[in-house]
Amino acid sequence: MENVTTVSEFLLLGLTSVQDLQPFFFVLFLIIYLISLVGNGAILVIIILEPKLHSPMYFFLGNLSCLDICYSSVTLPKLLLTLLSTRRVISFLGCITQLHFFHFLGCSEAILLAIMGFDRFVAICYPLHYAMLMNHQVCVLLAAVAWLTSFLYALMHSVLTARLNFCHSLKLHHFFCDVKPLLELACGDTQVNQWLISIITGGISMGAFFLTLLSYLYVVGFLLFEHQSCSTLHKALSTCASHLMVLCLFYGPVGFTYIRPASATSMVQDRMVAVIYSAVTPVLNPLIYTLRNKEVWLALKKIFRKKDPHQGEP
Repeated sequence: MENVTTVSEFLLLGLTSVQDLQPFFFVLFLIIYLISLVGNGAILVIIILEPKLHSPMYFFLGNLSCLDICYSSVTLPKLLLTLLSTRRVISFLGCITQLHFFHFLGCSEAILLAIMGFDRFVAICYPLHYAMLMNHQVCVLLAAVAWLTSFLYALMHSVLTARLNFCHSLKLHHFFCDVKPLLELACGDTQVNQWLISIITGGISMGAFFLTLLSYLYVVGFLLFEHQSCSTLHKALSTCASHLMVLCLFYGPVGFTYIRPASATSMVQDRMVAVIYSAVTPVLNPLIYTLRNKEVWLALKKIFRKKDPHQGEP
């Protein structure tokens, strides 16, 4: 019979055991985290303050920015602490809480990206019906469904993981608490948990990805056949391409991590891949969605002019 351990805390092994690399990783992830907070925070403030941006597209973009701030805050502060400290423990409750919010916010982002793709599809392909189809009530309902569905999905993972018994080493081969690394430490039957990861998590992430991809492909096809203007087509295709890059950087690593079966070698790969969707994507989202957006830049200039009433005076 396996020796079941009463768990009070786990030891996070982090990204690397090489001491010389830890200061470099600390500076790197601190910069990434600050850029994510400032970039997404700025977008959120601009959308709230500028009435011209109170439209469905920016409503969802504001939700995405809020999600990305929270999403990166679930893992990066703890990672920064573990890179500075020799004591890399996390309490059992803290671990389950981190797992819950990581999956809650990650699933919300996956669904929200699909909703944003659908919003662009309706706006471009059915412009005359856009105001009616994507009114404020519909937008709030879609966002609420994304958040509520994701909360229940994450609750399923956190409850089932918290009920497991742990009889192996309590060293977690990751830089944050996630289901797959915890299952490696569990004893007893974990088939239900493994099934939920592969089927439910994989199904949600890949389902949202293909729905988003379908929306953008339909938009591209519509523009190719309906619009003869090269400048309009080039702008639309360029925008879709940048959005698809974000989608691949988010959905690709998620699918790679959760659809594959866990193994000792895959844990190292999962740790590296997790950096992309937990740290890099929240930084890229504000850049990709607003860098070439004239409305956001005009709103930003307008806000700065309000702050400086003497600007332009002789």
